[in-house]
Amino acid sequence: MLNAIHIIGILATVGILVAVSVLSGRKVKDAAGFTTGGKAGSWMVCGAILGTLVGGQSTIGTAQLAFTYGLSAWWFTIGAALGSLVLGLVYAKPLRSSGCTTVMEVVRQQYGRRAETVGSVLFLVGIFISIMSQLLSSSAMITSLFGLPTATALLVGAVLIALLVLFGGIRSAGAGGIVKLVLLYISSLAAGIAVWRLAGGLGGIRSGLEELFANQQLAAINGIGSAEDVHRRYGSLLARGPLKDLGGCLSLTLGVVCTQTYAQAIWSAATTRKARRGAVLCAALIPVIGAACTLVGIYMRGHYVTAAEMEALAAAGGTLPEGIGILENSLQAFPAFILAHLPSWLGGIALGALLVNILGCGSGLVLGAATIASRDLLGNVLTLFHRKARLEPLAQTRLAIVAILLLGVAAALFVRGSFINDLGFLSLGLRAVVLLLPLSFALWLPGRFRAKAVMLSMIIGSVAMLAAGVLHLPPDAMYYGLAASALTLAVCR
Repeated sequence: MLNAIHIIGILATVGILVAVSVLSGRKVKDAAGFTTGGKAGSWMVCGAILGTLVGGQSTIGTAQLAFTYGLSAWWFTIGAALGSLVLGLVYAKPLRSSGCTTVMEVVRQQYGRRAETVGSVLFLVGIFISIMSQLLSSSAMITSLFGLPTATALLVGAVLIALLVLFGGIRSAGAGGIVKLVLLYISSLAAGIAVWRLAGGLGGIRSGLEELFANQQLAAINGIGSAEDVHRRYGSLLARGPLKDLGGCLSLTLGVVCTQTYAQAIWSAATTRKARRGAVLCAALIPVIGAACTLVGIYMRGHYVTAAEMEALAAAGGTLPEGIGILENSLQAFPAFILAHLPSWLGGIALGALLVNILGCGSGLVLGAATIASRDLLGNVLTLFHRKARLEPLAQTRLAIVAILLLGVAAALFVRGSFINDLGFLSLGLRAVVLLLPLSFALWLPGRFRAKAVMLSMIIGSVAMLAAGVLHLPPDAMYYGLAASALTLAVCR
């Protein structure tokens, strides 16, 4: 249970990050410094990417997915690491050489303002979905820790995200990301070591799963018929099917490459070499966090059931196996493990780090969305009507941050029953479908496609992906979106 020592640790951890973000934000004097920095070193670039890429999906969401599908949950952070690697090694130099400050500016240079506007609208939908997932993750943490109603917890999360980024921009995301890196590693390694000691190694983790699902009624509820089924589900990287799991990895990899927030970290570097080093550092660090979260989720599966499973078990006339706990839902796997199995002082730091992790990721996503909204969308609309902006660029960006957060809170109230990893896969996949091909061709093969073909590929690809997702078409909606986008470009070029 949450105690006073936990609360002190949480507040101290959050306070450290807020202080670092505000102090680093004092160096921001104009809009350029707010959004791209311009003199960041490798670790600052790494912190900016890590601080926004490793969010609720990578930690709480990974443990949640591991609770249900075991080792295959690791693909989320593997895909994130691969995306960071590709961004640094392949895209860093051409992005910095483009002379742009947003990925949509690259599209505009090659295909015009209409293509940029269409892409911005669709791209913002993808980022907004991810912002909702971070708000939901933060509200889940705040609700479970402090017992606040969901709506109140969403508002508190939004205010904290605003504090992290509103007065510091990319500099606060980078500095905060470095602090978060240290806190996440302390928390993740502590949790991983605790799992290893509690279970007595991999053999103990397997034994816990086998003992739990020796209860035939509970096994039947989860679609498990034998001990071999247990090993196939929890011990395989491809438990959900090769195309499904690899499709999720692909969504993460390509989505990272195409996301404004991570591109801003590349632009913020003092040199291309430092940008590459920062991205490679991030790629090396992310999978370790994912591995620890995966271990926690699998361990918790062997020792806990959800409230829904308990109800189904009771309805079938069964009883809960001895020594098994109950979680309200699988999303609580990581926080529940920390509360139950880590010392209070370390648990407080870990819980604070998880909350900071979610808020930091949300702040980076909001910054990226606000940059696109204020520079690309608003600029194009004003140009269309031959008007000039009444506010300075920095004020426009900050106003966009507030508006996006308020809309995010409202939207999150309508989708609060969704799985955050599903939202994460959909968000990053949609960003890749919208921008991967237009961005890549604009950087390396300019002049090959007409602006109308590019706009159609963005629209048709997005519609195809969203339709496949709504209809739950196998194996993964990402394949449908990319195929439709590529086919449209080939036919209409």
